[in-house]
Amino acid sequence: MDTPEQPQLYLITPAEFELSSFPDVLAAVLDAHPVACVRLSMATRDEDRLSRAADALREITHARDIALVLSDHTLLSDRLGLDGVHLTDAARSVRDTRKALGDEAIVGCFCATSRHDGMTAGEAGADYVSFGPVQASSLGDGSFAEIDLFQWWSEVIEVPVVAEGALDENMMRTLAPFTDFFGLGDEIWHAENPSQALGTLIAAMG
Repeated sequence: MDTPEQPQLYLITPAEFELSSFPDVLAAVLDAHPVACVRLSMATRDEDRLSRAADALREITHARDIALVLSDHTLLSDRLGLDGVHLTDAARSVRDTRKALGDEAIVGCFCATSRHDGMTAGEAGADYVSFGPVQASSLGDGSFAEIDLFQWWSEVIEVPVVAEGALDENMMRTLAPFTDFFGLGDEIWHAENPSQALGTLIAAMG
């Protein structure tokens, strides 16, 4: 698969947000810029909170023909009629998740910095693999997915790849030739105007 000239956008929700206000913010961003997919990625494990958030965001995304996936909660994603699930356990549950959700669902997999996990996830049936963060930060153990990983993946592997975590204008510009999607979350939600912040990052792709 040839990497597109310009990567598509994949938005990741904040880990915590107010259901009374965030859906309107998301809708404004989706109306301002072309987005391929949204990931509901809340820190809570409260089923009711997740369900109410999913219902609210599904109404917004599906009205705009944009896919909505849920982080990790496979059964809940299926029950709520979402488009799929984003797994964060490297490649361990991809095969079972694919069996549970069927061929039509989106099954994505975060593989941190591991080329091996990414290849295993792809072979197990993942629709995409994500790597990140893309540069060192004080979060986690400081490890990051280097440019060489994305370059190699784009040349050798057909499974689409997502670059996410610690993105800025420079990294957007650098990685644009080698990734299929940019996964953007805190990079825009912490800004006073998320739509404008996303527009700045898009412009950096060139």
